[in-house]
Amino acid sequence: MNSYIVTSALRFNESSLGRSNSAKQLVWRPAGLQRFVSRTSTFLFAAIFAAGLQAADNINVLGKKPRWEVLEHYQQTITRDEFAHLINDVYATHGFAPDLIEIGEDAARILMNRDAQKFFTLRFASGAGEQKRVPRLWRPARSLPPAEPGKPLSGLRIALDPGHLGGKWAKMEERWFQVGDSKPVQEGDLTLRVARLLATRLRHLGAKVSFVRSNDEPTTSKRPDDFRELAKKILIKNGVAHPRADVLDPTDPEKEHTIRWQSEILFYRYSEIRRRAALVNFKLHPDLVVCLHFNAEGWGDPASPTLTDNNHLHLLVNGSYLAEELEFDDERFEMIRRLLSRAYDEELPLADTISLAMARETGLAPYAYPTTNSTTRVGESGYVYARNLLATRLYRCPVIYCEPYVMNSKEVFARIQAGDYEGTRNINGVERKSIFREYADSVADGLVEYYSKARGSDD
Repeated sequence: MNSYIVTSALRFNESSLGRSNSAKQLVWRPAGLQRFVSRTSTFLFAAIFAAGLQAADNINVLGKKPRWEVLEHYQQTITRDEFAHLINDVYATHGFAPDLIEIGEDAARILMNRDAQKFFTLRFASGAGEQKRVPRLWRPARSLPPAEPGKPLSGLRIALDPGHLGGKWAKMEERWFQVGDSKPVQEGDLTLRVARLLATRLRHLGAKVSFVRSNDEPTTSKRPDDFRELAKKILIKNGVAHPRADVLDPTDPEKEHTIRWQSEILFYRYSEIRRRAALVNFKLHPDLVVCLHFNAEGWGDPASPTLTDNNHLHLLVNGSYLAEELEFDDERFEMIRRLLSRAYDEELPLADTISLAMARETGLAPYAYPTTNSTTRVGESGYVYARNLLATRLYRCPVIYCEPYVMNSKEVFARIQAGDYEGTRNINGVERKSIFREYADSVADGLVEYYSKARGSDD
């Protein structure tokens, strides 16, 4: 299986560990956390992709052959109108090849394998009142029993996913910068601190909280050296006939052509996130995953970074797949399974509610993507986008992906340097909560607001 036929900089192609602009959404961070919301690569994606189409199984990086038979459990669980709405307005907003998904009056025909010309037929329910029960392990808010007194989140299973790794891995991930002799800013450490504070608050509110990552070590047992041969194949497939083994200089513009650079991405992005997905899906079984991240803008040299005045907030839910992404058999399968699970019905109102709570607490304006090539604005808050991230796609439950604060903004940098503390402190002339507590409290407040209104409303 051609699991290595992808874009060059796997670096910009994926992650729940990923960035706001992370993950399959291709968020590429060359110097520091610089992000370009782009689907292009320094390699010719189209040529690579065309080569992939010659394979019997067209599978994305480290992906598995899809089990299409699983979709039999979703027969007649959705009407034609709802299916068409979710395809056209949420998941495939950028279009797709006409032979991939054909929506008829009574059924949809979904391509399983182009070479073999195999298709899956999904039969629609004849009407809203005729829909069969949707099979899923997670519970929507409306199906939860009434909350215990003073415990608005009682019984709710929440998994917290602190983005990235931190510690000794932060520089490898390019989620690290340092200003002079100040304490280095490492996103993986920041998100873990927020997760621990948030967990305490959520447990006090009655939730059952688990961690997808509980320390700065990887969840995957793999390491970069395990992927050197695969990295070499990727580079050769992308036209680098004789890949260099190592990165000689971190500022080297050709570093992404090296085996080391590619093998590191395969480790910390693809292997790590797929392992996290396995923990969520087969061990933790939460009703909701909250992915915690900090945003950033281009900071150039991480040892002498550029600080900016910009600061903003946005949240992500799964959706907005690109046409070329849907050509991968596994991504197409994962999208259809997620669509049929109706995770979006829970994700969007949750994300809208949490985003508004975060906006009230932080005072941050909504982030505006500089291009719509990879995202679709959804909901009513103005803060939420649909995007195809690896984590939001693979975790088989609703996923809310939080991206507040620009780490290299002058204000946020000062607040990070101040550390965690109780009460308020004067930060640049303004009395502010600890940024970690502000983040955690705002997410908790949003969860309380949503579940207080939505739980137990099922007829």
